Amino acid sequence: MWVARRFVSSVAQRGKHGLFLRPQGSLPELELRYLQCTCCWRSRIPVAGFETLNATLSSSIPCEDDKSLDACYSPEQRAVILQLLNSATETELAGVKLLRGRKCHNIVEYRTRNGPFQNLESVINVPLLKHKSALIVFDSILNPQKSQKKKVKIQLAKFIRPEVDKSWLVKANSIVSIVCGMNKIAWAHLDRDMSVLHWQQEACHNFMTGTYYASSYLDDISVVVSQLPPADFYVVEKSSITMQNTNLFPIMAHMRTVEAMLFALLEPKAPHQDLATPPKVLNMMRVAVGRHFGLMLRESRTSGSQLVQQMMSESSVQKSPRVKFPTHLLVKYRDAFQMGNKREEMSDALLQAVAFYELLNELS
Repeated sequence: MWVARRFVSSVAQRGKHGLFLRPQGSLPELELRYLQCTCCWRSRIPVAGFETLNATLSSSIPCEDDKSLDACYSPEQRAVILQLLNSATETELAGVKLLRGRKCHNIVEYRTRNGPFQNLESVINVPLLKHKSALIVFDSILNPQKSQKKKVKIQLAKFIRPEVDKSWLVKANSIVSIVCGMNKIAWAHLDRDMSVLHWQQEACHNFMTGTYYASSYLDDISVVVSQLPPADFYVVEKSSITMQNTNLFPIMAHMRTVEAMLFALLEPKAPHQDLATPPKVLNMMRVAVGRHFGLMLRESRTSGSQLVQQMMSESSVQKSPRVKFPTHLLVKYRDAFQMGNKREEMSDALLQAVAFYELLNELS
């Protein structure tokens, strides 16, 4: 228990105003006091004056969802945020937390079509930016040091397992990204030039039927493996479900079963395998992909189907799109996505492949 050894005389006579309420023109500025531990009386903790304490409390109050974005910041803060959003290049915007990827391009595109942002509330009209994500972006603009610290922490082991020497990954001409769902498996074959070579999903009718027979799972997964194209690496999504969440244990058991069978079928171990040869099947962390594209909402990952739709649209109209789709795949899937069929597993498989190459480039 902590108690104050010294008190300010004016606080002792606080009366109806309370300890943290300052009546108009009555309390003088308070000098720094110390708190000491009643157990050992050795540790001294400085206590800020009331002005500092009130400022700290008011700055920690969250901005409610129904509150205007402009009302969450002072005029000076709004001016700083709007100055950067209206003048920064796409590369400069990419250095702001949550703007890496498609969002920075959307801001520049919106700015070009509609002119500079007049207020903070107009920012949520930009595709992929909503109230909560806009708040994170604004706070990152006002506190750029925190974003810089996080940016330098990108490590290969954070998104690829098992550990593989980066030189092997950089040499890969193409990869097949594989994502497992509740009743289907999707994959995307992408080369180092960011061209989509193959993109498909296969229904697995024996998944999550309640029996979880290994033979049934093996039949469905073998059909998928037989259709996968040859590649330098097969990258299997690693879900973020843990055993701590007991309600999701059946789903975790399902994911782990599919993952283990994919590893076994895609890379059978030879009796005398060369240790200098890298593993052909890798895990990529789902959370790492979500963070790369700004799809994380706290600990949960949101849908990436809208981002994939934009990548397909860019491929058909831009000279140097982020991802290049062949015409037959655009015709096959673009309308399906636009009609409300999100195809989450296919979206995740493609985004994982794109993130693989882009994260490797960031490590260079």
